[in-house]
Amino acid sequence: MSQSTKRFSVPLHSRLAGSKALGLLKHEPCPSASTPCDAPRSWRRGCQATQAEAQPSQEAVLPGPWFSPRVDRSEDTAMPSAPFASLDMPKPKWKRVLLKISGEALAGEKTSNIDPAILLRIAQEVAAIARLGVEVAVTVGGGNFFRGATWAGASGLDRASADQIGMMATVMNAIFLQASLESLGCPTRVQTAFKMAEVAEPYIRRRAMRHLEKGRVVIFGAGTGNPFFTTDTAAALRAAEINAEVVLKATNVDGVYDCDPRHNTAAQLHQHVSYAQVARDRLSVMDATAITLCAENDIPVVVFNLNIPGNISRALKGERIGTLIDQQGAQST
Repeated sequence: MSQSTKRFSVPLHSRLAGSKALGLLKHEPCPSASTPCDAPRSWRRGCQATQAEAQPSQEAVLPGPWFSPRVDRSEDTAMPSAPFASLDMPKPKWKRVLLKISGEALAGEKTSNIDPAILLRIAQEVAAIARLGVEVAVTVGGGNFFRGATWAGASGLDRASADQIGMMATVMNAIFLQASLESLGCPTRVQTAFKMAEVAEPYIRRRAMRHLEKGRVVIFGAGTGNPFFTTDTAAALRAAEINAEVVLKATNVDGVYDCDPRHNTAAQLHQHVSYAQVARDRLSVMDATAITLCAENDIPVVVFNLNIPGNISRALKGERIGTLIDQQGAQST
């Protein structure tokens, strides 16, 4: 250590005391900070009034982006940062989920293809859960615009071409949902199964997983990119690829029934069924390919009603609603 460094390492009060003993410091410290000080600046080191002048007031805002005014926050109450969130909200059951949204459910009761109120409510619930740390991927159908299986054969339209039109319909829903989510401050990416570079990213598995790790919602559009496969199959496929823990299917009904509840008022709702029972009884919940993919990869499926406010949040948090489909079925309850 150099000589000059050693000199400055001596405490200030010791230097002042030594200077006073040698007669170098003629000015005595002011008795109070309220007393004005008229001594030369070189003599004011021990002056309380000078120290008080150097202290900024609590109301003053110092220049520079790294300073902030001192504010008493002892009585402040922490507020949740997202709608539908509460201070005593339980820890979500799943870390990464895939939400399958029916295209027909987006139309609601209106004659138009999309009900903006329904889409905004979906976006609010998804954004709230994403802020809790749940990684949310979404696969959306396109039945509200176009369903390939229905239009195949019309005006010479073959099934493959009809399905390709249906895939583009899912992209329209995906872009609309992305806009709703980002209007709420939730970062979102759309990935399509075939290239549409001007409006979305191409589907790349590792990129999709990286987006999820960064807290972004990822919406998968265009199904699997192949005709003859439903968006339910696309949901099961993407869930297996990104290692999702569950597939949450949001539909127009409360869950899985033993028969169609729209045609039979005596239909019974299943609370818990197995993949084998769905295939054996031919329960109309997902197509056989989608159920097989979930069964082979041991991915549970939760079917619930999209039209009940709060159901998406409850499903994403892991609450028991609708129908649970897994390997064990009702035997585990």
